[in-house]
Amino acid sequence: MLWLSDAYQVANLTITVDETVLQRARVRAVQRRESVNSYLAEVLRQYADQPEQPSISATVATVIATHQQTSGQGGATVQARAWTRDDLYDD
Repeated sequence: MLWLSDAYQVANLTITVDETVLQRARVRAVQRRESVNSYLAEVLRQYADQPEQPSISATVATVIATHQQTSGQGGATVQARAWTRDDLYDD
């Protein structure tokens, strides 16, 4: 017989959160017929499974480098602002 605990080890995690936030989360969990614990465990699993995202500064540098244009005068470059703020914060 395979017990759930045999499949993986479980660790406890303690977090600090505002009491009113926790109360609202508990109400929502009851409405959704789930527990706050199971919801947070799933969110943490998804967070851990995501591929590493580049930092904002690396994203900005990439966007700027992609949109640089050569002015033709001695090889100097002019940065054309062809990007928007939304480009920097893609989901």
